[in-house]
Amino acid sequence: MIANTLTQKIGEAMKARDTVRLSTLRMLSSAFNYEKIAKQHELNDEEELSVIRKEAKKRKEAIEAFRPAQGKLTGVEEKINLEKQELAILQEFLPPEIPKEEIEKLVGEAILELKASSISEMGKVIGLVKSKASGIDGSTLAELVKQKLS
Repeated sequence: MIANTLTQKIGEAMKARDTVRLSTLRMLSSAFNYEKIAKQHELNDEEELSVIRKEAKKRKEAIEAFRPAQGKLTGVEEKINLEKQELAILQEFLPPEIPKEEIEKLVGEAILELKASSISEMGKVIGLVKSKASGIDGSTLAELVKQKLS
């Protein structure tokens, strides 16, 4: 379980005086605690990965939100770099993402299996693909399903 090793990793970051890593790990620990309180039980591995994916998604969205202001406002470059560093630290805890080609193959198989032919069946296709393979980026999956069913 990731939460068990997090305290040790926070200690290592403190000793190394790595402020970005330290703050990111503390944020992750806090997110785990909030989720534990919300669920009212210890988190299992899949729930921990879900929390990490949510935090990584927040970083990706922040990077995209800052891009339009890049070069126009001072300090935006530093903020984007910080978000990228935090994202890289979070991704250390996630299993490697499934390549886009593999997702496309899974989407094609799911469409054939469900005999899906319209965009109204997008949710069914996404559900089937997610049940076959965890760790798929939801936005990439949704985009591929939309392309295939349009």
